[in-house]
Formats: sequence, structure tokens, C-alpha cells
Amino acid sequence: MAVEKAIGSSSLVEVVDRILDKGVVIDAWVRVSLVGIELLAIEARIVIASVETWLKYAEAVGLTATA
Repeated sequence: MAVEKAIGSSSLVEVVDRILDKGVVIDAWVRVSLVGIELLAIEARIVIASVETWLKYAEAVGLTATA
């Protein structure tokens, strides 16, 4: 009995592996004001990546300390 994989389908493991390899950044900014008075401000940045990917790109933009 042969096992065949359909072209175009991917398992959850493949999706998680790709996200951790490439990384995902979600940047959100919300501001609620009433009559010119700011009532609520929320700023969030969510980064999902493997440690290796994070360190590679963090070093490139200067977020890590150099020895």
C-alpha cells in the first residue's frame, strides 16, 4: 500500500516549521479618543520566530549587544 501526498496540502508541522524558519511579525496600533481626548492607546508588536532566526535578524538591525 503506497502513501501518496496531495500536491498543495501541508500538515500543521510543515506550517509551524515554515513560520519558525521565516518568522511572522504582527504590528498593531489602536487609539481610542472622544472629543479630542485620548482614552485608550494600545501598541503591540508580536514576533513569532525560532531563536536562531530572531538572533540572525536582530543582529542585522543592531538589537543584540556585541562582545
